[in-house]
Amino acid sequence: MKAIEAFIEKQGGPEVIDWRDVALGDPGPGQVLVRQTAVGLNYIDIYHRDGTYPVTLPGGLGMEAAGEVVAVGSDVHGFRPGDRVATFGPERGAYASARIVQAPSLFKLPAAIDDETAAAALLKACTVEALVERCARVEAGWTVLVHAAAGGVGLILVQWLKAIGATVIGTVSTEAKEQAARAAGADHVIRYKTDDVAGHVREITDGQGVPVTFDGIGMATWATSLKATARRGLIVSYGNAGGPVTGVNLGILAQHGSQFVTRPTLFDYYHLPGERAAGVARVFEMIESGAVAVSIGQRYSLQDAARAHADLEAGRTTGSSLLIP
Repeated sequence: MKAIEAFIEKQGGPEVIDWRDVALGDPGPGQVLVRQTAVGLNYIDIYHRDGTYPVTLPGGLGMEAAGEVVAVGSDVHGFRPGDRVATFGPERGAYASARIVQAPSLFKLPAAIDDETAAAALLKACTVEALVERCARVEAGWTVLVHAAAGGVGLILVQWLKAIGATVIGTVSTEAKEQAARAAGADHVIRYKTDDVAGHVREITDGQGVPVTFDGIGMATWATSLKATARRGLIVSYGNAGGPVTGVNLGILAQHGSQFVTRPTLFDYYHLPGERAAGVARVFEMIESGAVAVSIGQRYSLQDAARAHADLEAGRTTGSSLLIP
């Protein structure tokens, strides 16, 4: 089977993304050949491309995709040709029209979830599941702060938190993104470029601050997160869109009220097969029930990945973005 796939020989800007034609042979033991119909774009793809996260070079890009099983190798159980499947890694190489994937990283898609929804949501929604339910363990009645509330993860975070009974304060950069965050259910929305976010959070919470802050931006919002989070509160710093948080003086946590901070990675919460299966089942439940509606704000052709990266980095996207082979 012939396919086209992205690869990088060095890390850098979007221009380092190149393309090549490949001939895919038969899948080996434990492997599945998948024809891909939709590929998810995630900020971790940028970290792999630009050097924020070290990767083996040359190598592929992308972790999230959906498609149809074409063939299965020996020792593969539970999959057969024609099955609709999706993956969110940890293998890279999703920027491709077809590829061979390790069977344990695949999940069968329920009939109610189409390929584009799966490719737009699986990695992001699994991230949200891990952050909300197993990392921060948010409870009904809590008021929480979500930075970048109109992003791909942010919109799912807002909906998930509302579904479990939390009050959500979201930060956004533009009027359009404010409307998107409010449509997702955010109770309060603050424009972080012009407003005093921490001050507004303190006003909303009667001076207490929030027990949990979800911060996918990083260094650009680190000081704000410290000021907005309550005494003994938790800052979940899960992304680097505004630069990585480095050189943290632990004394700063004491100065802001004996706060906690964690830097979670998705695959530490989806490490064991049972964890992966339970997390994905919960994600499918939330989507099928309607508690989480997946917003696909942008679609690009597969080979427009460089433009998609540039748009994501520049903050020109809302919700999830897809690359279509």
